[in-house]
Amino acid sequence: MTTFVASLDRIRTLDPVLVALVLGVGTLAVVVPDQAARSVTFAVRNLLGVLPFLTVSVALAAYAGASGADNLIARAFSGSLPAMIVLASLMGALSPFCSCGVIPIIAALLAMGVPLAPVMAFWLSSPLMDPSMFVLTAGTLGFGFAVGKTVAAIGVGLLGGFGTAALVRAGLIGETLRAGAGNGGCAGTKVRQPKPVVWAFWHEVERRSKFGATAIKTFAFLGKWLVVAFLLESLMLAYVPADLVAHVAGGHGVGSIVLAALVGVPAYLNGIAALPLVAGLIEQGMSRGAAMAFLVGGGVTSIPAAIAVYAIARPRVFAAYLGFAIAGAVLSGIGYALFA
Repeated sequence: MTTFVASLDRIRTLDPVLVALVLGVGTLAVVVPDQAARSVTFAVRNLLGVLPFLTVSVALAAYAGASGADNLIARAFSGSLPAMIVLASLMGALSPFCSCGVIPIIAALLAMGVPLAPVMAFWLSSPLMDPSMFVLTAGTLGFGFAVGKTVAAIGVGLLGGFGTAALVRAGLIGETLRAGAGNGGCAGTKVRQPKPVVWAFWHEVERRSKFGATAIKTFAFLGKWLVVAFLLESLMLAYVPADLVAHVAGGHGVGSIVLAALVGVPAYLNGIAALPLVAGLIEQGMSRGAAMAFLVGGGVTSIPAAIAVYAIARPRVFAAYLGFAIAGAVLSGIGYALFA
């Protein structure tokens, strides 16, 4: 019995993404060995192709952590309400947080009494873009698409921020956090008392160590998700009929953009994995406007992120979060289709 429990404990410590990779490739090798070989080759070739962009993104993330540049986020939450919303949207588009990783910061800000409107702006824009995501998006989907998604991230933040301000003024939103969700912890201290940024971090041993640890952790995280994404893309190209994709979201009308924004919620993996998947969908007929809507909608409202938000936010705040995210995704897709 002790051995069995110990085995369960070891299983729990395994990385679920790596386990899924091994099981997936193993299953392919048994069921369709030819496709397994093609998929692995496809993944390796594409991973090598994006390696320069991956390296840059890892360096940016590690530098932000080692220098403490992420502390600059706190400066976005001071001043007049309109200025706070604009700055929060801009800072969100520059911050290195995913849709789930931003939740502790949001809880801390709300618990500190920061107005919901700028917090919502940061909340919506933060998962959509950051410097490393920009580099990876440019490498995967092109520089123009990366610029468009950056504009969309800021736009969605502004929409959510000013829209939330209007809802609060109308008395439609009151309390923000659920009971027990207001513990800011370390995140709250960091925002209340931001430490100065040490741009030349390499002069300090501790910061150099943090840079190395962050680089390794980030490279492993991004690398494994990119491999998963490229494997899924290879299977998509092999088994998903191009005419089906074109029928669902390949048109150039508003309907395909709305559908892509809604489909992005259950189908979205994460910002890194979605890029090559969307590249494959575009190859198979998805319009670039629909692709933008998919990336924006899924980036904010993926199921794991939505669950995390629902755990801390009151129902009306949660409904506003979902509503502004989906509306912003649709508008982003329409805007990109019109002006790209």
